[in-house]
Amino acid sequence: MAKVSLLLFSLFIIVASAIINGSEAVEKVGIYELKKGDLSVKFTNWGATIVSVFLPDKYGKMGDIVLGYDSINDYKNDTSYIGSVVGRVANRIGGAQFTLNGVHYKLIPNEGKNMLHGGPVGFSDVVWKVNKYKKDGYAPSIVFAYDSYDGEEGFPGALRVTVTYTLYPGNRLTVRMKAKALNKATPVNLAQHTYWNLGNHNSGDILSEQLKKAAVVKDKKSGRVMELFTNQAGVQFYTANFLKDVRGKGGYVYESHGALCLETQAFPDSVNHPNFPSVIVYPGKEYKHVMVFKFSISS
Repeated sequence: MAKVSLLLFSLFIIVASAIINGSEAVEKVGIYELKKGDLSVKFTNWGATIVSVFLPDKYGKMGDIVLGYDSINDYKNDTSYIGSVVGRVANRIGGAQFTLNGVHYKLIPNEGKNMLHGGPVGFSDVVWKVNKYKKDGYAPSIVFAYDSYDGEEGFPGALRVTVTYTLYPGNRLTVRMKAKALNKATPVNLAQHTYWNLGNHNSGDILSEQLKKAAVVKDKKSGRVMELFTNQAGVQFYTANFLKDVRGKGGYVYESHGALCLETQAFPDSVNHPNFPSVIVYPGKEYKHVMVFKFSISS
């Protein structure tokens, strides 16, 4: 029994050390699909990304209502965060630096002097492990996991992150993002960066938990309606201003204002503003972020 206990303890030390020091097994990148009722969603574990969302319009015609690409390589070369989960801290950190518990941290800037969406190699640019993939039943789901090492992009502390996508009856897509600090306090502010176009991805210019309704989006031509609920304090409304000549699905070229992003999150640059709600997660504590997308048809 003593030998077994020692072996298990040694394995725990090896796993914990791998997370903290940044070594990890190579995970194969693939495409995964969930279906429930009229809703069909595809994902990839590159960036825990939403690849497509198929939903009928008021005439019963199926259409893909998110921007995306035709190949995994296109996602790997993407610079617009299309469909991905961004972090460790979404949005901008001013000057790519902050002070926490008396220690000054300098991060890796990737937008002038600032850090945007977690840095040059944020969570959107890494391979996530597929922890669970349940295609059948009442609520089909997939769980992606990523272990961010201490010092990654300049952030303190090892962080264990999971993103769970679940489809429910009534055309509902739920996103649950969780993160647990393993050894040091660290800022965490994740966001889901899907580009939505309810008219279809290639239709052109658009110009039980305590959740709040954050937004309602309607497309008159297709009749599609999307309601968004969340437990987060804010939502970044982005109208794809900087999309330019991005070749997407089926060779369609995405341009500025070809979609919108509704990025629920904490306030930007919170780590440098003590008067903002805190984004610091301490060891043993867990960050929880919930989004619910409810789709319907309006006549």
